[in-house]
Amino acid sequence: MNLTGRARSGLNDVAKQLRRQPIVDKTRGQWVEDVVAWCRQQDIDLGRRLSSQALRFDAELLAQINDVLESARLAPLGRSLSGLSSAAQAKEGVEEDKATREGPRAWRVLLSLPPQPTSGLANEPRCIRDVDVRHLTLGAFGALVQVENLDSFYAFNPNISALSGYANPLIAYRGDSHYGGGFAHLAEVWRKTRRPHLYAGDFDAKGITLALDSGATHLLLPDIAWLTQHATPLHQPAGQLPYQRRLRQLHVGLSPQHPLRPCLTLLEKQGGLSSSGLRGNWWRWGLVSSLHLAWAWFGLGVKY
Repeated sequence: MNLTGRARSGLNDVAKQLRRQPIVDKTRGQWVEDVVAWCRQQDIDLGRRLSSQALRFDAELLAQINDVLESARLAPLGRSLSGLSSAAQAKEGVEEDKATREGPRAWRVLLSLPPQPTSGLANEPRCIRDVDVRHLTLGAFGALVQVENLDSFYAFNPNISALSGYANPLIAYRGDSHYGGGFAHLAEVWRKTRRPHLYAGDFDAKGITLALDSGATHLLLPDIAWLTQHATPLHQPAGQLPYQRRLRQLHVGLSPQHPLRPCLTLLEKQGGLSSSGLRGNWWRWGLVSSLHLAWAWFGLGVKY
């Protein structure tokens, strides 16, 4: 029988209290019952410490518990396994707490990099890499480009005029249940570089909200005239309403000259466009230098 996570947490709290006082009484709730059952299995005699109402802890009892943990090659009290990777948990002992461990993708992001020919693999326009954020040298990249949707990420071509002013832009997938945590770490450390963070995603209330929430400084979008012509209510379904309300509050506070205002005005008219609709046009217009065809980027500069 393993010492349960809630029992270990409770015992860790007791250990802290025993530094300030010689005895700690705990009512026989769930975690205390776990401790009682574990002690009985390990032949630790609780004796008069255990009553029908409570379990009395002292330094001697915790020392006995730690002796058993050490002999079983388990982490001693005071060492939390929560948030540690499987490898880090293994260093603490043979016990593994999968429920609270750090996920294997917690720091990993999907990046789209220049092609890297590999023997045995057909050449592709871009190389997709699964990378640990902590292994990136952020100073090597002139801008971060966050791509919302996975299909658009795989197809994204950075050779567009809107990115021509940035040396070696870092193209990253925003993430989902698998990679979302890793990108959140990337966005956090990128913010400290004070370099542009561009967002490429759906032109709808949810997409714009995701951009703002991620700390993006710019949006990658066609110009407003093109958006007005092609946006459709079909891409602003009822599920977008909660995001619409948030953006409406933001819209009210923007100055008349703010570059985001025309976008929000169009969205309030129930116009939207998915990134797949936009993607078909970045392939066609990406290298065109004419301003009304090239992708424009809108400085957000708004925190809410």
